[in-house]
Amino acid sequence: MKQVLLLINTLSEQPSGDELDVLVQAEAVEKSLEELGYGHSRVYCGLNLEYVRVMLESKTPDLVFNLVESLDGKGSLIHLPAWLLETSGIPFTGSPAHALMITTDKVRTKIILRERGIPTPDWILPAGVPEPESGRKYILKPVREDGSAGITDASVVEGGKFDFKVYAADPASRDHFLEEYIDGREFNITLLARSGRPEVMPVAEMRYVDYPEGKPRILNFASKWDEGSFEYAKTIRSFDLPEADSNLVSRMKEISLQCWDVFEMKGYARVDFRVDRNNQPFVLEVNANPCISPDAGFVAACAKGGVDYNTMIKRIIMDATV
Repeated sequence: MKQVLLLINTLSEQPSGDELDVLVQAEAVEKSLEELGYGHSRVYCGLNLEYVRVMLESKTPDLVFNLVESLDGKGSLIHLPAWLLETSGIPFTGSPAHALMITTDKVRTKIILRERGIPTPDWILPAGVPEPESGRKYILKPVREDGSAGITDASVVEGGKFDFKVYAADPASRDHFLEEYIDGREFNITLLARSGRPEVMPVAEMRYVDYPEGKPRILNFASKWDEGSFEYAKTIRSFDLPEADSNLVSRMKEISLQCWDVFEMKGYARVDFRVDRNNQPFVLEVNANPCISPDAGFVAACAKGGVDYNTMIKRIIMDATV
């Protein structure tokens, strides 16, 4: 029986819902591995990578299922366990270290997207060059955190009313940037490897149902993690797209496949889009190793495409050994 080691990040003393989600993923993957006939074990990964190295040598797994989402609560360090795994020579699931390092940095990702001619919203760094345009809306985002961490309605600001330079002068606030707010629709494109290449699953639109006028239509932290919130209840995923969207969907699929190649991703990924009033798609984020909890959007898209959870896990594993 082949042995799979699940590598999971350690949690803080009082973990939030988004932190605890890695345990939900781990339990789901373990159940799937059992049904697929694999043995499995867990190792928790923190900043002590030497401990992880010793455990890898001790357990000698055939494969590592990499579920690490942060180290010491910092998403910016997500690539370090993957680098360790690369040096060990043990096959592991998901994207390589360099892809994780780049795509976790939203600004660096946007720079590469722009260099490759892939549309992404304009952005402004803390230096404030260029200055935010008066009357134009922006979203204040953390550079290196995923899962909508830190995003609230107050994150949507207006040029001329928000002094980014003053905000960025606080050392605790410097790791943020302003991204142009695209007033329009939002889509998620799910990519799952098959025979060494990505397959695009059915496209999902995030719909903001019964949102009052003036309330930002964004995927904020509450919409993903606060089950008792208005946003969680009223932000709905839909795969029911009209025929009129066929050209738009084709364009987003094409861009997503391009992102897979540009960032050299493997296994599974998700690309998030906003579409403006002129039907122009813009890449918001490129997500290597997205969440695969049973209730996650990635899993829902796979199911819509006829890929059940066990088959999804098997395909992720198979791509790790190609």
